Amino acid sequence: MAIRPILSAMLRNKTGAILVGLQIAITLAVVANAVFIIMQRVDKINRPSGIDSENLFFVQSYGYGPNYNHRDTVRHDLDLIRALPGVVAASVTNQIPLSGGGQATGYRTSAGSDTDVTGNVYNVDEHGVAAYGITLSAGRPFTEQEIQYDENVGSKFVPSIIITEALARDLFGESSPLGKNVYDNLGQSAVVVGVIGHMLGAWVDWDELDHVTLHPRIPDGPAVRYVVRAEPGRRDALMLEVEKRLSAADFSRAISWVRSHEYYTERSYRNDSRMVALLSVMIVLMVAVTALGIVGLASFHVNQRRKQIGTRRAVGARRVDIIRYFMLENWLLTTAGVLIGTILAFAFGQWLSSAYALPRLEPIYVVSGIILLWILGQLAVFVPARRAAAIPPAIATRTV
Repeated sequence: MAIRPILSAMLRNKTGAILVGLQIAITLAVVANAVFIIMQRVDKINRPSGIDSENLFFVQSYGYGPNYNHRDTVRHDLDLIRALPGVVAASVTNQIPLSGGGQATGYRTSAGSDTDVTGNVYNVDEHGVAAYGITLSAGRPFTEQEIQYDENVGSKFVPSIIITEALARDLFGESSPLGKNVYDNLGQSAVVVGVIGHMLGAWVDWDELDHVTLHPRIPDGPAVRYVVRAEPGRRDALMLEVEKRLSAADFSRAISWVRSHEYYTERSYRNDSRMVALLSVMIVLMVAVTALGIVGLASFHVNQRRKQIGTRRAVGARRVDIIRYFMLENWLLTTAGVLIGTILAFAFGQWLSSAYALPRLEPIYVVSGIILLWILGQLAVFVPARRAAAIPPAIATRTV
């Protein structure tokens, strides 16, 4: 089929073709970048935390009675929780990973160094590694003899420390950190006894989110938090049971809350989830409007060319020829739109990268968008094309 007559026919009604072509171009530019941003947010939300997040929950207790004894309460609570059926492990913890709130400190490789590498700190006891479901790539967990109580140590540094591989690389390069000392800003040292393969800290947008350290220390009261790891499928039932048992065990304190780790991850990633939902709706609406524009233009052309179509049918054109004509016309229009849209997509992506420090748009998203719009255009024009093919040859004589 000759392309020149098709182009000539389009130029006679160029306003509609130009508008739909621009609509296709803008749709490609916006959709390609929107999908790229969505995939980044989805990858961010679904990145592994390094802990047994699905089976974790946290408990906060607050002592207020005149006879409240923090150390005895912590020891009694942990014994009670660990004895419950379905509990894998439990520990104290000062903060909650991926919660948006945490404590960070700087570490050095020598006492006289003035260069810090920051790590997100979690104070735990000897059950902390098991309670979080952490996998150690080297070394060991803390022992009971290493655990300190905040009320006794003041500003004294911990004797030992467990760090993530990411933090270890920034401190010691590729050499093994086990047995080496790290120093705080007062020049006090701690020995690295374990290395965590992977664990995320508190702040989901922090560039050093995988810089995490465990300290063998039980925080001072009167508030205390516990991390409890349940057997798969038993978390929700244990949350109710732990709250009930702890509330009944000691009337000189109150249970402030019992929350799953999922509560914190959903809250921390809420903005990302909303962005994914918003961009998804926008993509659907833009694609739908573009499809409607293609259908509308094709239907307009069919109505405008009824006599021409009838004449072609009268001189021997088959129905498939009429369908092929409109689908080729639409393919040419879509191709012109996606060529302009490709330029707009990369220009828009470059602007987003510069203005918001985002990665540059990957070409695969533009290519996928082009293929999508080609398919969408052919599907959208097929119904009007079939309607055009159904026009009888006699229409040519009825309008003479």
